Amino acid sequence: MSKPYANDTEMFALMRERLFTAVLGDILDQLGLRRQFLPAGIAPLKQEMITVGRAMPVLEADVFDDGGPEARGPLAHKPFGLMLEALDDLKQGEVYVATGASLRYALWGELMATRAGFLKAAGAVLDGYVRDADGIEALGFPTFCRGVYAQDQGPRGKVIDFRSSVEIEGIRVEPGMLVFGDREGVLIIPRDAEEEVVRRSLEKAETESRVGTAIREGMPAVEAFETFGVM
Repeated sequence: MSKPYANDTEMFALMRERLFTAVLGDILDQLGLRRQFLPAGIAPLKQEMITVGRAMPVLEADVFDDGGPEARGPLAHKPFGLMLEALDDLKQGEVYVATGASLRYALWGELMATRAGFLKAAGAVLDGYVRDADGIEALGFPTFCRGVYAQDQGPRGKVIDFRSSVEIEGIRVEPGMLVFGDREGVLIIPRDAEEEVVRRSLEKAETESRVGTAIREGMPAVEAFETFGVM
C-alpha cells in the first residue's frame, strides 16, 4: 500500500475514521515499540471522544505558597506560571499533553478547552485531573485525563515549560510526536515510525474486517488465524 495521505490533515482524518488504539498498538508491538501506551488511568472524559494530532508537551510543577518576598524563582510571582502562554501557543492539530504535577488539583478546565477549541487544537491529554467536566463535555473538546476533581491549580501548581520533551511513567513524549487516543487508551507514536505504523495499521484493520466476516460465516478460530494471520 502506498502512502494513503498527503499531509497531516488527511492523515488525522483517515486515522479518526478507520483506526483505533488496539490495531495501532498491535503494529507498534510488532515493530518492537512496546512501551507507547500511556497509563491505563488516562481515559477520555466521555467514552466517544477521540483525539489524533501532534503532541505539544507541557511540564507542570507543584507549588506550596503564593511566592513570598524572599522567593527568587522566575515564576514565583506569576499565577499559573506559563500555563496561559502554553495554551495560547497551541496550533491547529496539536494536542496539549501535560504532566509533572501531583494529583492535588485539576490541570484543565472549561475555559481552557474553549480557548483550545477556538485555536483548532486536536485535544488535551492530562496526566492528572480536570474540572468543569460538564462544560467540557458540552463543548465536545477531546479531553483525556485521570478523572475529575475541582480543586484549583492556581495556588498549587504552575506550568514551568512547554514544547519540551516530557515523560509520563517512562513513556517519552517529544514535541510533534503523533498522539492517538480513544476509549481504550492513548498512544504516543514516534515520528520515525509513524508512516509505517499508519500504513500497516490500515492494512491490519482491513484484514481484521475480513476475519470478522469469515468467523460470522462459521470459519473456526484456528482456521481463521492460519488463513489471515490475525485474531
